[in-house]
This record gives sequence, structure tokens and C-alpha cells, in this order.
Amino acid sequence: MAHTILAINPGSTSTKIAIFENESCAFKETVRHSTDSISRFKRIFDQYDFRRNAIETALDEHGFALSDLDAVVGRGGMLKPVKSGTYAVSDQMVRDMERAERGEHASNLGCVIAKHIADDHDIPAFLVDPVAVDEMENIARVTGMPEIERQSLFHALNQKAVARKAAADLGAEYSQVNLIIAHLGGGISVGIHERGRVIDVNNALDGDGPMSPERSGTVPLGPLYKMCFSGEYTLEDIKRKNYGKGGLVAHLGTNDGLEIVRRIREGDEHARFIYDAMCYQIAKEIGAGSSVLFGEVDAIVLTGGLAYDEYLVEQIERRTRFIAEMLVYAGEDEMESLALGALRVLQGVERPNRYE
Repeated sequence: MAHTILAINPGSTSTKIAIFENESCAFKETVRHSTDSISRFKRIFDQYDFRRNAIETALDEHGFALSDLDAVVGRGGMLKPVKSGTYAVSDQMVRDMERAERGEHASNLGCVIAKHIADDHDIPAFLVDPVAVDEMENIARVTGMPEIERQSLFHALNQKAVARKAAADLGAEYSQVNLIIAHLGGGISVGIHERGRVIDVNNALDGDGPMSPERSGTVPLGPLYKMCFSGEYTLEDIKRKNYGKGGLVAHLGTNDGLEIVRRIREGDEHARFIYDAMCYQIAKEIGAGSSVLFGEVDAIVLTGGLAYDEYLVEQIERRTRFIAEMLVYAGEDEMESLALGALRVLQGVERPNRYE
């Protein structure tokens, strides 16, 4: 039986949409939003009408009718901590995304738009493996400040999808293997997958783990809190140094990996040094993850846009090959992952989780 599924993935300055007929993608488009059009909204939730209108206009222009859909699936946002899987979108989810108590992020709108479109056409709405997936062991949450616990916020959608692919390529089920998966994009998350659960992962949003093209990663606290109380920076300034204007963009003025690789090829030694430092930090995080698994690692997996770069892959592999073999799944197909998560429910392979 054919199922027609609309997948919605809001990003900071774009909204990706796709139509799937079962596993096959019939249509995919990235609707771009200018900085001016986005900046006029005070909060992410305020963009709802703007984003939904853009989605419906794009679908109408390409001849797709919402009345033909069997389900809508959206990328999940900063929900309360949840287990992995596909969820039926609830009114509580929508309320939590409006309050945004765990943070403002464009992905917060994914389930909201999906829910409202689905309600209008009396079809189900889902989300799959939101960034709030939390399977961390309690020991991994502890810090030296009792007031602060480590949190699980990471690229769960792509990591879980890639984990299933890697396990299949190893001739096993995801629940049978131990993997260390590094999602390498604008943010970088390194997840420790123990037999189907991400038992530890750096918080890719909040200043934890390796630096990335636009995030600072872990920095020494002493100099940081001196900066915070120096009077030279506002809270917003410090937040932007951590997220958006940290990492490669802070050092090199760009978060474009292709641009940095071009500079390296043209002999820019400073660009090479900073890029190598990021690779060093990624490899170091992978090495730390191997200790959590007592060295019992079936494979190290690289994914995300930066994994297309052979130089980066080589730099990480030469520091980690003693741990396990490396598998590379460059890029990400979050739209397919969303659609397949919804399809598994529609076909009765899985039951949808409830969000409470």
C-alpha cells in the first residue's frame, strides 16, 4: 500500500520540504528565507504563519495537494528529554514548543507545522528522533558543579539513521553493536552508541565537545567567566561566541568548510593549523568515547557535510584507527530519515511513542 508523506525540516534560514511515496522521494526542495525576513520575528514560534505559507506555496507551485497526503512528519525540536523513536505529535508538544523552555531553535516549528497541517486534513502527524533524545547513563550527567548536569542535545535524527546503516553494513542489528558516531556539520556531536542506545554524547548546542565550524566547543572556564564579568560583553555576545560565531568562523572568518579547504590547498598555513586543531579535538572526543565502551568498539562512523572532505577524514582516522575501523557516510538525509520513521508507523512495523 502506498503512503504519501510530507516531511518538514525547518532550519535557521531555510525550510526543507519533501514528498515521499513510501521509501521513494517524489519531490524535495529547500525554501530559502532571507535574513531580513527572519530577523523581523522576535521569537522562533512567531515564524509559524510565515513558514507554513512558504511550505504550502512551494507545494502548490509544484502541483502537490495537501489533501492527497496520508501523514505529515516534522523535525523535532527542543522538547523535554525523550527516548528515541517516532512520536505522534500532541497538543502538549505544541505548547512546549511555544514556551521553548529548553531553548529557541528553528526545529521547534517542525512538529507545530506538521500538527496543524495534519489536523486540517484529518491525518496523523509525527516527529522522529528529535534533538532532545536522551538515553544517557546517569553517570554521564554528573559535573563538578552539582547545580549543573550534562544534557543530551544532539543530532539524534541523523545519528540514529546512520547507526542503523552502519550496523547493517557490519552484518548486524543496531542493538548488537557498539559505535562511536561523529556528526560533522555546523555543529559537531560525538555519540557513544552502546547496543542501540546513545549512552553519552557531547551537547552540540551548549558549548561541549569539539569546536565546529560555528561553535566554540569546550573552553577553559576561568578565562570565560572573566570575560563574562569584564563589562565588555553582554549575555547575548557571550552566547554568540559559543553558538554561531565560535569555532572556525571565529578563527578564520568563515564557517564554509569548502572555502577553508580551498585556502589550505592554496598554502594558507594558519587555516591548516586551525582546521587541524578541529580534527584533533574530534579525534580526542572519539578517543574519550572509546574508554566509555571499555575499548569494545565495532566501528567509528563519520557523517555530516564535513565528512565529504577527504583531508578531514584522513586527519581523524590516523589518530583513531587503533580503536576500530572507520565507516564514512558523508552528508545527511534527514528528510529520508523523517519519512522512513513515519512510514514504519503507517505500515505497522512500529507503534508511535507518546509524549507526556
